[in-house]
Amino acid sequence: VQLQASGGGLVQAGGSLRLSCAASGRIFSSTVVNWFRQAPGKEREFVAAIRWSNGRTYYPDSVKGRFTISGDKAKNTVYLQMNSLKPEDTAVYYCAGGINPQEYRYWGQGTQVTVSS
Repeated sequence: VQLQASGGGLVQAGGSLRLSCAASGRIFSSTVVNWFRQAPGKEREFVAAIRWSNGRTYYPDSVKGRFTISGDKAKNTVYLQMNSLKPEDTAVYYCAGGINPQEYRYWGQGTQVTVSS
């Protein structure tokens, strides 16, 4: 399965974006789909995860209450709704598959999110 992120762009602080992660094939129930981001010169940062089997979600404190991850099993697609964006959210966002939250076993091309102040 390959995962492809899309939906990034330029937005003003306080604005919203919705990212999509499309899977090339069926996402197995044992999969946890994660979003992580990486800004230039910074470490990779976990953003959100969803357990495909039961829809349980996971967030770090930095995005809790602002970001929402969801999945559409019919479309094999995961979404990341990002509200109240801040300049520090600027990064390339990737979706990745694994077995646990914050485990990235495979991922595809990311999508750039730029938040202007």
